Amino acid sequence: MKHYQYDEIKIGMEEKFQIEITEQMLDVFCTLTGDENPLHCDEEYAKEKGKKGRVAYGMLTASFLSTLAGMYLPGEKSLIQSVEVKFLKPVYIGDVLEIKGVVEEKHDVFQRIELKVTATRNGTEKVLKGKMKIGIE
Repeated sequence: MKHYQYDEIKIGMEEKFQIEITEQMLDVFCTLTGDENPLHCDEEYAKEKGKKGRVAYGMLTASFLSTLAGMYLPGEKSLIQSVEVKFLKPVYIGDVLEIKGVVEEKHDVFQRIELKVTATRNGTEKVLKGKMKIGIE
């Protein structure tokens, strides 16, 4: 876990990490949320609909933005205030995602940073993009 103080954070600073999407993640997310949409839960159904296999929940993919803020940038002092995301492409079991945040703005009065965030599949293809506002406690 990172321990950035507000004053240590600079515009253009970035942090990133990788995560592999697993079948277990989809199963746990289904149990947690109760979302049993067959595109996410049924391999054959998803293939019949033209997908490569079970499609990862968009909100599962977006949930790694919490990890980005809470563990990497700024780390332990983060309090997410807002998240705006666009899902660009489906994500599948076995995809390795790079989750990255770049500091675009700092607001000294509120001790808040704004990040441009992306999730990129297998190092080549953006699957998610967005912005986060994060207070630093």
